[in-house]
Amino acid sequence: MQLFICEKPSQARDIARVLQAGRRAEGCLVGERVTVTWCVGHLLETAPPETYGSHLKRWALEDLPILPQQWKVLPKPKVASQLKVIRGLLGRCDEVVIATDADREGEMIAREILELEGYRGPVQRLWLSALNDASIRQALAALKPGAETLPLYHSALARSRADWLVGINLSRLFTLLGRRAGYDGVLPVGRVQTPTLKLVVARDRAIASFVAQPYWTLDIRLAAGAADFQARWQPPPSVCDDQGRCTQQSAAQQVLKRVLEAAQVHTDSVETERVRESAPLPFDLGTLQEICSARLGLGAQETLECAQALYETHKVTSYPRSDCGYLPESMIDDAPAVLEALTQADPTLRDRIQDLNLSVRSRAWNTAKISAHHGIIPTAVAFRIDSLPPREGAVYALIRARYLAQFCALHEYLKTEALFIGAGETFKAAGKQILVPGWKPWINEADPTGQAEASQALPALHEGHALTVCSAKVDARTTQPPQPYTEGTLIRAMKSIANQIEDPRLRQRLKDSIGIGTEATRASILQGLIDHGYLVKKKRSLSASAAGHTLIEAVPPEVADPVMTALWEQALEHIETGRLTVDAFLFKQGEWLSQLIKHHATLKLNVPAARGPGCPICKTVMRKRTGRTGTFWSCSRYPDCKGTKPLAKPKASKPKSKGP
Repeated sequence: MQLFICEKPSQARDIARVLQAGRRAEGCLVGERVTVTWCVGHLLETAPPETYGSHLKRWALEDLPILPQQWKVLPKPKVASQLKVIRGLLGRCDEVVIATDADREGEMIAREILELEGYRGPVQRLWLSALNDASIRQALAALKPGAETLPLYHSALARSRADWLVGINLSRLFTLLGRRAGYDGVLPVGRVQTPTLKLVVARDRAIASFVAQPYWTLDIRLAAGAADFQARWQPPPSVCDDQGRCTQQSAAQQVLKRVLEAAQVHTDSVETERVRESAPLPFDLGTLQEICSARLGLGAQETLECAQALYETHKVTSYPRSDCGYLPESMIDDAPAVLEALTQADPTLRDRIQDLNLSVRSRAWNTAKISAHHGIIPTAVAFRIDSLPPREGAVYALIRARYLAQFCALHEYLKTEALFIGAGETFKAAGKQILVPGWKPWINEADPTGQAEASQALPALHEGHALTVCSAKVDARTTQPPQPYTEGTLIRAMKSIANQIEDPRLRQRLKDSIGIGTEATRASILQGLIDHGYLVKKKRSLSASAAGHTLIEAVPPEVADPVMTALWEQALEHIETGRLTVDAFLFKQGEWLSQLIKHHATLKLNVPAARGPGCPICKTVMRKRTGRTGTFWSCSRYPDCKGTKPLAKPKASKPKSKGP
């Protein structure tokens, strides 16, 4: 019997349908000499510290660091029955086909079970990028040898165990130090979550310390025949700040007076450039989360859930947890079928889709740039777009537009920059004239940077050309503080965190690994920080809570530094290529933790006192709330955590004794 191990029941049903394994049995689907079973994500979890000794259930500095010599895993209680099913099937099968998601984590989900059960039979790998029948058949015809993807498991195992070491040891260390300093809450530390929290804390501090500065702009309206346009004064450095903004109102007013008196300027130079813009690549998950945050107001986890449903439930898009926007050149042949499916899904697009040019080869078609996954694109599954829930339909429309843009001409325009001299001052005008709309009509995305481009059209200009000053105006402005992070802009910051590293080699390593976190984990990291009360979300904006600021103040700089992730990613790549073993990597982490704990165990943290006691359920700081029964302590994570405590009643004072 050939046993397929999938990551989720829905994935198993899709593969079983193609394999004609339609007979239901407990925890599996059965066909002729083939059985398809499934996990429910990870069925196993790394054992807690107390598994290695009952004394470790109590948090104590003298027990740190906790460094398991023989690692243990435990079945997750809620899915133990499914693990029992897979155990029985492994005892009867002749070959295993790993059919979990095609990435590092998917490899680990299946391999950790094979390792626990001591399976030593042949293994093959089904590598899927989409769950439609055609993609499944294509992947079944090209099964990979299990040895080819085994290093992915070793890499995932190393990351998982090292994350456990850092999280357990440093969370206990800094929580205990915090308690010594009077802080009652838990101070959780993680390799990715702590640098991410630091980004928000740093932004909060920049906003809080920001002092608005006044500056002045001077705009003039120029006439050239029947056309008129705007130009802006370019103030000299002597009256500017380091951003080129005029900080002297009197200087701006003097220029205003002189230019109105002169009533004329002369064209000093004109530079015109024909710009050809390629269509943006199909989405990777991070970019999709950015755009959905800016355009649809969706959180990172909400976007991931929509993308996962489109892939897994509706089967109308490809694998969503991709870190790559490029497409394999072999998929060009699928384009006619995909476009036909899109037309059936939304007949209102028929005329526009017919105008596309399938011979156009955008920069997205580049097999060499693809590692594990390609960009997120529509599949050839026929459906009706109005059958999708509204949010999923909106996300699908964005994915569809990026794909269709690959079959459009380049977006071409003339970009003009002209300088003018008048009253002894320089003025600049920028203009844009669209020549070929190209892919632009398909893409209707909010710019995550919030930067609008110049859109005025300039008339024909030449050097020495005299123009009339129609009007002029000085505007008083003030500098603006940095914008708070949204989930979308924070994910972009996590992806581009390499820019904050000075060492060029480590900076390149983080660029190569797409920053801190992965496409599959960033949403859960942000959601975890929100759920635990370290990030506060107000409308779309994120800020750090008092507990979040406390944590960043407590941990040493190296713990919140993304350099650790850069070094880890370098090591994990070495594990994947066989240049480093899992044990050697973990030994280095243990040495680092031992040194850090030894150095910090006697330090006194400077942390603010907690506002309330620790929650009896999750240990987060509690807050006073008033309900129908009066005032009480409630977990600051409510409603995610419903821990409560009664207020301590004041001690009754002893009655004064009365004299005789």
